[in-house]
Amino acid sequence: MDEAAISIQGLGKTYRGGKRALDGVSFDVPRGQIFGLLGPNGAGKSTLINILSGMVRKTEGRAAIWGFDIDAHPRNAKASIGIVPQEIVFDPFFTPLETLELFAGLYGVPRAERRSMELLRAVHLEDKANAYSRTLSGGMKRRLLVAKAMVHSPPVLVLDEPTAGVDIELRQQLWAYVRELNDRGVTVVLTTHYLEEAEELCDRIAIINHGRLIANEPTRELVGKAQEKRVEVTVDRDIAVPPAADCFEKIALRGERVLEITYSKAKVNAGQVLSAVQAAGLGIVDVTTREADLEDVFLSLTRAA
Repeated sequence: MDEAAISIQGLGKTYRGGKRALDGVSFDVPRGQIFGLLGPNGAGKSTLINILSGMVRKTEGRAAIWGFDIDAHPRNAKASIGIVPQEIVFDPFFTPLETLELFAGLYGVPRAERRSMELLRAVHLEDKANAYSRTLSGGMKRRLLVAKAMVHSPPVLVLDEPTAGVDIELRQQLWAYVRELNDRGVTVVLTTHYLEEAEELCDRIAIINHGRLIANEPTRELVGKAQEKRVEVTVDRDIAVPPAADCFEKIALRGERVLEITYSKAKVNAGQVLSAVQAAGLGIVDVTTREADLEDVFLSLTRAA
């Protein structure tokens, strides 16, 4: 059980024409975690997921799912993973119940062991079980894709941008179900552009940029890497030009009396920043600080890469 849920070593993919989508990517997804896989558009995330699902052939390297090498044991590897794709893809003329029954059959799940209605209840689609799938809303279709990915009870679930176009209430329902699955022991791999979601949900995060792995750390440690901090200072009089000081990385006016100051916590502390404001002859009325978050780290790492 100490073996990784997904193990990727030196994975590379070069498309016809020379496009290098993945370049020697190596990392492990620990069992039982919610693992974030982040990166800008075109970074190689979807290529990696498609290699795991068997939709794309890798150029080099190896990958294993739940201990099964995707080349040596492709059937076992595919049976160990459920993929929720970024695109909404299913037959519009099938009902949700028919869709789940069909895919359970394709995975070889005996009729007596199928959990179609249980899965529809879990994703709040029980009342739509016999409606045509084309009549479902965008959020309902997303939830149906999650149920479809779970018909064979895989130990690993990959969610590729699952909340794109989903309203807040449905997003919360979806994450509640994902947490429930994770509590039952399902390993979840999540890609998303909502970085606040990744920061809240994920135990560990890997970042891919230009086909290369540029970060792979526990979420708290990754967020702790951010060196910039921001403070908003309300002063006691109107100012036309913000003051300058060596300890300010950046300073901007946010109104006639509000200064937004960015500084490096590796070089100075908040007390020194406020002292510099007072040294400019300004009285301080109020102070608001903003801690660095995953977005700051993400932008810093991807821009550097």
